[in-house]
Amino acid sequence: MFSLLEKLLYASKGLNSKRAMLLEKAHEGALKQFLSVPFPDKNTAISDIDILAVDFETTGLNAKTDKLLSVGYVGVKSGLIKLGESEHQIIQSHGELNKDNVVIHQITDGEKANGDELKVVVDKLLLAMAGKVMLVHYANIERSFLQQACIELYGMAPVWPIIDTLVLAKTRLDRSDTPYDPHHLRLANLRASYDLPAHHQHNALNDALATGELFLAQMQHYDQGLKTPLKEFLL
Repeated sequence: MFSLLEKLLYASKGLNSKRAMLLEKAHEGALKQFLSVPFPDKNTAISDIDILAVDFETTGLNAKTDKLLSVGYVGVKSGLIKLGESEHQIIQSHGELNKDNVVIHQITDGEKANGDELKVVVDKLLLAMAGKVMLVHYANIERSFLQQACIELYGMAPVWPIIDTLVLAKTRLDRSDTPYDPHHLRLANLRASYDLPAHHQHNALNDALATGELFLAQMQHYDQGLKTPLKEFLL
């Protein structure tokens, strides 16, 4: 996609500059539309940023060998969860699922066989994310699976600004210089630590909503609260 010189230049750029370079290479369609919208300025207060809390259910943890099963997302802005900006889609795929996985995510072979095509789902997600910041819990999953899907569908992996509630929690705990059990960083356990109610886990939309609520609770520990600049949260 890029020459060696372009790759070196690309590596040295910030997110918006990388977005602009990718835009020049992108073909017409959802990816180009996504890349056409600038990312928010990192100095903008978090209250003024459009955020999209996103969660994936997958057949495993390896983006190159495992598959996306479902995508859920919901909007977050100005300290509010935007339920009207929510979506849940099951992705069409073939082959039997591991029974242990079905117990966890509750997606059956019949549901995935009748789901939406991967391109339909990813196109819709990219359009929903245009100009927004992606909010996730444990970014390695969402970032790697979305990048892999985009490589397969469009021939390139885009960039996007990401906030990870797990990283925010870990950073806060590390700064406190007190021992903690890594299990405390799980979404359900972190929610409990903020007295947030239990939620139905391993449903992509439910987990996206749970992540959005957790993020708003985490804001209570920042002196400026929702006026804290975006750069304080970005990976």
